[in-house]
Amino acid sequence: MRGGCICGAVRFEAEPRRREAHACHCATCRRWTGSAFVGVSVLPEDIRFEGAESIRTYRSSEWAERGWCGRCGTTLYYHLTAEGFGPRTYEIALGLFDAPDGFPLTSEIYIDRKPDGFAFAGEHRRRTKAEVEAGFGAEGAT
Repeated sequence: MRGGCICGAVRFEAEPRRREAHACHCATCRRWTGSAFVGVSVLPEDIRFEGAESIRTYRSSEWAERGWCGRCGTTLYYHLTAEGFGPRTYEIALGLFDAPDGFPLTSEIYIDRKPDGFAFAGEHRRRTKAEVEAGFGAEGAT
């Protein structure tokens, strides 16, 4: 599957092993995207970036970084970088895929932090801030 940023400086080819999307409502994701971050998990060995020199990153916690296009500002990914927090996946923004269909929303996290003006439809797993952070074993794991 291919995708990329608004200006085309960053393109990627990825093969997600699971065809599902996840949404995060934490304060950092809301500020980063202006809404919920909706992403698709991709293992590092299953993604190849073109135009990587245009990618800028910000270490948003001790265990993760966020990436965006340095030319147009498009949100690209949330990337787990530390040991002990699960696979070091890239959570690629769903809207970046050239063909984003076929990725049903299967989970939402920080559900108790989402703005009250919207809700995603359908039956899927929903976890609160406390539930997510208990799973990470860390306070403020965003």
